[in-house]
Amino acid sequence: MNDHILVIGGGVAGVTAALEAAEMGRKVTLVEREPYLGGRVIRMTKYFPKLCPPQCGMEINFRRLRGNPRVTIMANSEVAGVESARGSFTATIKTKPRYVNEKCTACGDCEKACPVSRKDSFNYGLKDTKAIYLPDPMAMPFRHVIDMAVCKGASCSECVKVCKYSAIDLAMEEKTTVLNVAAVVHATGWKPYDASKIENLGYGQIKNVINNVEMERLASATGPTEGKILRRDNGQPVKTVALVQCAGSRDENHLPYCSAICCLASIKHANYVREQYPDSDVYVFYIDLRAPGKYEAFYQKAMSDPKIYFIKGKVARIDAMEGGQAQVTAEDIIGGGKVRVACDLVVLATGMEPEGKSAPPPMALISQDGFILEEPKTYSGIISCGVASSPLDVISSTQSATAAALRAAQAGSGR
Repeated sequence: MNDHILVIGGGVAGVTAALEAAEMGRKVTLVEREPYLGGRVIRMTKYFPKLCPPQCGMEINFRRLRGNPRVTIMANSEVAGVESARGSFTATIKTKPRYVNEKCTACGDCEKACPVSRKDSFNYGLKDTKAIYLPDPMAMPFRHVIDMAVCKGASCSECVKVCKYSAIDLAMEEKTTVLNVAAVVHATGWKPYDASKIENLGYGQIKNVINNVEMERLASATGPTEGKILRRDNGQPVKTVALVQCAGSRDENHLPYCSAICCLASIKHANYVREQYPDSDVYVFYIDLRAPGKYEAFYQKAMSDPKIYFIKGKVARIDAMEGGQAQVTAEDIIGGGKVRVACDLVVLATGMEPEGKSAPPPMALISQDGFILEEPKTYSGIISCGVASSPLDVISSTQSATAAALRAAQAGSGR
């Protein structure tokens, strides 16, 4: 029996699938293209359903990973190809050099010595790091990585000089690993839709117009402003904030589907602002508000806040104002006419675009919208979970990942 399972993607769905399969006695290789695990969830301030910080749930999962010898983690890696043969699969994995080995203690001396800066992708470019950096204070693997796209390499070597543990190896090379596995679980996740394609909303042109994932980092204590929600142009506190629903979603020119969680995420963002600034005004512009089941109470609580204004109507445009503010012009279907609001910050609720749309995973059937379809045979061995399969919140992603782990384990047992 081949009991080896490959999980592609190290976000909350991939980590859950890997753990559940390993705890069923299967051998698991977890592949993540970033140099750290956690995906989008680890970059959030809070997440549903309990609105707790990711340090809670993800740290529990990381502990389970550290204590499970059946899971092999391959970060900074991508699956280059998968081939099927005799009921099993051969996967080829490329691991990019990290240039920092297991001796690293994350002491930070190398960062202090490094003379080169780069845009911090963990914080969506909202701040800079050094060329050698620790992705996140709770990063797993907990060690530094070098961005060789900006590093000066051997001509500099300042980080090598100060490292007391011989943890930096600038000659490290790419590695290729070939695995024979019984099942492949695609947990490749999602990315926010590129709001710069929606020209009338000013993203990328007006500094105080950001998207929803950037808002999560602004509100996070580990983010670029240490949790302070500030204007992007001058660093001042915000007084008026607009949250624009369906920025690119439910639009045949962009994403034709509903991403399911954007309404709740915007209400969560309204709470971030109101908790931090009691005198602030928050405007939520929406087409329809969707808060199914247990989330209805969360929505009703926000509706009872006299400083959160829900306006049913599509935003027509966002314009830069003198002084750096952004003016939101929208229709007001219930009140009638148009509404114009001068805002210190505008947050676009961009939809979930599956990673599989731009980079289809090996041996996966892809829908027109980029989500991974189920194979015709129940236990074919190619399985998807989380947002790779459809727009889902965190709890639904973990549920689908648990189901995927069971199916993968059954494929390995020959069922």
